[in-house]
Amino acid sequence: MTQAREDSGTTPPPKDTDDDYLKRRALRRGSAGWLLLTGLGVAYVVSGDFSGWNFGLAEGGFGGLAIATVLMGLMYVCMVFSLAELSAILPTAGGGYGFARRALGPWGGFLTGTAILIEYVLAPAAISIFIGDYVESLGLFGLESGWPVYLACFVIFIGIHLWGVGEALRFSFVVTGIAVAALLIFAVGAFMEFDASGLNDIKVDDSAFGSNSWLPYGLLGIWAAFPFGMWFFLGVEGVPLAAEETRDPARTLPRAIRWSMAILVVLALLTFFASAGARGSAAIQEAGNPLVEALQPDGKATGLSRVINYAGLAGLVASFFSLIYAGSRQLFALSRAGYLPRFLSLTSRRKAPYLGLLVPGAIGFALAAGSGDGARMLNIAVFGATISYALMSLSHIVLRRREPGLNRPYRTPGGIWTSGIALVLALSALVATFLVDVTAAVIALIVYVVALAYFGIYSRHHLVAKAPEEEFAALAAAEAELERDR
Repeated sequence: MTQAREDSGTTPPPKDTDDDYLKRRALRRGSAGWLLLTGLGVAYVVSGDFSGWNFGLAEGGFGGLAIATVLMGLMYVCMVFSLAELSAILPTAGGGYGFARRALGPWGGFLTGTAILIEYVLAPAAISIFIGDYVESLGLFGLESGWPVYLACFVIFIGIHLWGVGEALRFSFVVTGIAVAALLIFAVGAFMEFDASGLNDIKVDDSAFGSNSWLPYGLLGIWAAFPFGMWFFLGVEGVPLAAEETRDPARTLPRAIRWSMAILVVLALLTFFASAGARGSAAIQEAGNPLVEALQPDGKATGLSRVINYAGLAGLVASFFSLIYAGSRQLFALSRAGYLPRFLSLTSRRKAPYLGLLVPGAIGFALAAGSGDGARMLNIAVFGATISYALMSLSHIVLRRREPGLNRPYRTPGGIWTSGIALVLALSALVATFLVDVTAAVIALIVYVVALAYFGIYSRHHLVAKAPEEEFAALAAAEAELERDR
């Protein structure tokens, strides 16, 4: 059975390539075990504990953001259990794109991969701006937030990635450990000042339907807070992108994904309650540095608040660094399979996808220097993330239905009910992005449409048969044909 028949005639069969093609596009195998990957999963997200989530208090109040965080946490838990199964089946650098390629065909793969790229290109650009703000507020070297700081971030940390994946993941692990330790220290200090009356001290909007002291902006505020509830977990889905650089990925990836999510849930609960209870929800709802604000009720810095301030910078660095890694691997996989220009997947002598690092880095720096609007770029990243979540959850459902006999070293608890919950909540979060920032959602949609036009007109005619994701799909098609012929 040809690939064209598999895709109902909409996409030509992938083209074969010579043996040298994949040799020039090889990653370093066996560089990471489950502990480093768990650190990577936490690193993707940890900056969201230090800032960003608190703006959800201005959308839904404490109760609204609490409910939104629980629902988004449920979405991520269900999704990572689904991804754990998918990553054990298809351990390739394509991650979510590879899963969707197997389940939904080339169009589904490209839709998912593009959505993930939007997230992983925009999020580092936004975080570089936040790093600049921290550097300026801390008075480091007398620097002000601006393009020289953003450029330094991209140059230094991309340079470490070019050095090699093992070195990069170990650096990320150390910085993430510092940030997590600081969050735990913060929680101890903040809970010593905890006052439950401060949780619901935001003024109630009497005109909002269903409003009360816990839901000051009414029931709609819960929905509007969805994107901010996501910030406690945004990025953890990137763990499978390290599949080709992992030792024993069928066992290692599911374990790392589950442990990453467990750690993030604990950190989210501690951070949320400690911050709001120490200072009050109203005081931190618009703070750029809510944890520091929570420790400074009189506005004066303390020894602990200074420590947390520096730790916040470490958390931002950890997320910036790891998201660059994730974006480069997603771009690498899409390029290697021909969905994007093939030269972007070339690797160096140290097996690093150097163009996959440099090109998104240049785009990210240009966006940061040109706009300076980190919040809007994060909202665009969230838009891309929610689309990819919906498609990855759908991929799990399709593969469970269409290929029940597929070898599954790990099986998702609850099966398609679990991924079905993730799918519904992801679609709800996608709609919520329009409630928060219509402009950001529209910009992301335009980028998405342009990318799809490129795929429809050009790249779907130039796919690479020997790419791992395409070989998985071809094998599935052949197995399906043999099954029908029996």
